[in-house]
Amino acid sequence: MKTPTLIILTLLCAAGAYILVRNRASDIAYRAGKKPALHSLPYYYGMLSALWCALPCLLIVFAWTVLDDYAVHAAIVNLLPESVQALPASEIDLMVNTVINLALYPNALLSSSTPDYLIQAGHDYLRWQQLSQLSLTVVVLISLFLAFSFCWVRIKPKVKARQQVERMFQWALLLCACIAILTTIGIVLSVLFESLRFFQSISIFEFIFGTHWSPQTALRIDQVGASGAFGAVPLFVGTLLISFIAMLIAAPVGLMSAIYLSEYATPKLRAVVKPMLEILAGIPSVVYGFFAALTVAPFIRDSGGFLGLEVSSESALAAGLVMGVMIIPFVSSLSDDVLKAVPQSLRDGSLGLGATQSETIKRVVIPAALPGIISGVLLAASRAIGETMIVVMAAGLAAHLTANPLESVTTITVQIVTLLVGDQEFDSPKTLSAFALGLMLFIVTLALNYIALYVVRQYREEYE
Repeated sequence: MKTPTLIILTLLCAAGAYILVRNRASDIAYRAGKKPALHSLPYYYGMLSALWCALPCLLIVFAWTVLDDYAVHAAIVNLLPESVQALPASEIDLMVNTVINLALYPNALLSSSTPDYLIQAGHDYLRWQQLSQLSLTVVVLISLFLAFSFCWVRIKPKVKARQQVERMFQWALLLCACIAILTTIGIVLSVLFESLRFFQSISIFEFIFGTHWSPQTALRIDQVGASGAFGAVPLFVGTLLISFIAMLIAAPVGLMSAIYLSEYATPKLRAVVKPMLEILAGIPSVVYGFFAALTVAPFIRDSGGFLGLEVSSESALAAGLVMGVMIIPFVSSLSDDVLKAVPQSLRDGSLGLGATQSETIKRVVIPAALPGIISGVLLAASRAIGETMIVVMAAGLAAHLTANPLESVTTITVQIVTLLVGDQEFDSPKTLSAFALGLMLFIVTLALNYIALYVVRQYREEYE
């Protein structure tokens, strides 16, 4: 059986064990009548049996799959001639991939010039794969039988099934939390390690305070830095400029939409308008990019020409406007939830003192919800800073140090994509600079998120 089939079979057997053991526990409880014959509910006995059946078998399948790749790789290498085994590790890996591809797609890749040892290695690979899958199937079936037999014998009325099940789920939740934390740590360390390699070649002060960005590899010794120029100030300015334009659109529109939906709109209108507004968050960013490049940018260029202004075909204004529309739901949804969370008693008290509805909103509701509104705006700003596709398609790739929104600029995310497109070797400042830019972007977004959390914790008010 294939690995997915084995996983499905394991889950089905676990479900069967759950049903059988639960029914057995229910029968014991029914025969006992009013006496407390079971320590836990029948559900917990069935769930404990299902876990005992599923977990060992799933661990076997996972470990077998991981170790099987290493075993097959080592076996294929041993079949190759000694002259091939003496090659560098990268070429050996390429040869192993060739053997696997020949075994899987012989009609497409096999030719008269293919060496005999590669053909034989491909046949051996297929035979090992079949033997491995057969062995794994037998081991899993035996494990399922033994696990179910153990459950059927081990499950007794006095077994503390509920405590054991809850303990297993606690360990599962802890494992998920550890995976999330370790993944974050791994991302940070990988970006930090490559950034340190970059800063060994390029001064960190030149990177942070330099005003010229040209990361191409130099062809002459007299070129700038002999390896390109890596002043990231134009990227920082372009990122902040586009994000600022986007927030000028998203913050007021999103906040006003949230105030209307939470304070003025009828329940029927709110039920229609809010989902329609949140549809904007579900549109792919590449669609926004097409809209910005094909519609908004030409409109701004033609309008500027009509007014006598020189507007670039790829301007920061076009990218910022469309990006602002894209992040409106982030501001409106968060602000609407915060405004809805303000107790109705505050509104009633203000209205009872003679204030109008608009005065109540301005002087009571918004001040009470201000920490949540600010955090929503900062999170939307983080989303704007990390956007890529709209800027790639509407703002251009040229790194210009300018504050004019009618000119073409670029951002940090665009340059990261540009530097890492295609097959790259991570041994030059040009490629490593992408990790340094990623580290700067990570620090900025982390700071914004921390500020948002600090504002919420510092200024939030709790109501009874």
